[in-house]
Amino acid sequence: MAHSAPGKHYRKGLTLPQVMRTFRDDAAAERWFAKVRWPDGPRCPGCGTADVRAGTAHKSMPYRCRPCRRYFSVRIGTVMEDSKLGYQTWALAIYLLTTGLEGQSSMKLHRDLGITQKSAWHLAHRIRETWRDAPAPFGGPVEVDEAYIGGKRRNMSLAKRREMAGRGPVGKTMIAGAQNRKTGEINAAVLPDGTWRALREFVREAAVPGAQLFTDDSDAYSALPEFRHESVHHTVREYVRGEVHTNGIEAFRSLLKRGYVGTYHRMSPKHLGRYVDEFAGRHNIRSANTVEQMRTISRGFLGRRLEYATLIATR
Repeated sequence: MAHSAPGKHYRKGLTLPQVMRTFRDDAAAERWFAKVRWPDGPRCPGCGTADVRAGTAHKSMPYRCRPCRRYFSVRIGTVMEDSKLGYQTWALAIYLLTTGLEGQSSMKLHRDLGITQKSAWHLAHRIRETWRDAPAPFGGPVEVDEAYIGGKRRNMSLAKRREMAGRGPVGKTMIAGAQNRKTGEINAAVLPDGTWRALREFVREAAVPGAQLFTDDSDAYSALPEFRHESVHHTVREYVRGEVHTNGIEAFRSLLKRGYVGTYHRMSPKHLGRYVDEFAGRHNIRSANTVEQMRTISRGFLGRRLEYATLIATR
């Protein structure tokens, strides 16, 4: 029964039959995207006027702005612009990435949506663009933790092990995360240089000065005098001391690592930030109903763009 179910039992989900009825074809999915973007009717992406004629004879641009005489569609000015994928494919991909707590691999999207793996990979990264904005600094209490993402040494070739001579985080990428205990929001980011200085700068950007800060006993957090800082001593197996713990942010870290191991298997350092944004962004809207989560993601498409050439470009 709903009242005794674990987790976010109060959320209203969306069943597969409901999804297929809502997005039964491209036309239905297009109407849904248009309603989300323009709840009061279509507006010209160029001049913003509502003086728009709908239902034009243009094959892919069903709207025409009367003042500037420009044809447009709901794709224009969003991450969907210039995409050849149908609206139904976009809507179903949003649903799959929203409800898959450990992510969706491009191979699974390729099979489920009937598109190429290359298109599925690009599609997923374009949807992740909506999660790139970090939340405003947290007022506290704030939990902070760091983690390292990368392959296991035992799975590497002998040549690779020699190249990465060392132990622990050598050859891995540092991720830092902060959680606002009051709201449950997560702010997570990749720290490419993996230094304590970078970790401290992340904390300063994620939390408001004077906030209550909870961390483990790493020396990285010892030089943060602008916060009211307390730590638990993991080195002596102390994990909770009253309200002092980092259980919330560690749960997020564990979910991210399960996605890494069980879903994506490998996250290249080049794109790691996009996957971190995905897990943090999905976490931050998890209390909403599934339909509202999908609407939030769709609204986040506005003003975004990620061309394939940009995605694969060498940084």
